[in-house]
Amino acid sequence: MKLFDWLMGYKPAPNGVDRQSTAALRNDLLAINRKTAPFIIRDGKPEGVDLVAEWNIVDARWYELFAKAGLQRVFKVLMKFDAANCEVRAVDQEWSVEWRAGAPTLTVSADAFRGRKWEKSFDMAFAFKEDLSYGKVYEYRFNTTEIKTPLIDAAHRAGWGWRGVAFAKL
Repeated sequence: MKLFDWLMGYKPAPNGVDRQSTAALRNDLLAINRKTAPFIIRDGKPEGVDLVAEWNIVDARWYELFAKAGLQRVFKVLMKFDAANCEVRAVDQEWSVEWRAGAPTLTVSADAFRGRKWEKSFDMAFAFKEDLSYGKVYEYRFNTTEIKTPLIDAAHRAGWGWRGVAFAKL
């Protein structure tokens, strides 16, 4: 494997593994879904791709003493099957929205990312809740390899390669 292959997220199909059909690959990727996983794999037609692995990192709403606040953060791996090259082409997409509404102000902020991402993070927030008690309103941990590794492994078991896409079209 070349250095740029690693940087770009290219993992060729393993030698000696029979290539499965696109339908079999799709079924193998969907079979990763389980109730204990922090993400889901679903049909990607609404996004114009074959499959989407989606992790709702933070989806919290709470009331502070004088303001209503909210935060949502979602990480997605969009996958498109390239049967001609026997590859799963993938791009990472992340967005977050935070809003805060109170008597004197309304604040909204949003961030978005598209490309290839490595991240390992955790966060915890304490605030006043709707019943005016003080406590933990959300806690999360997030690691991009926790969602990508099972996807890449499933592609390799099906005899397909994996190509991370940063700037090119899926």
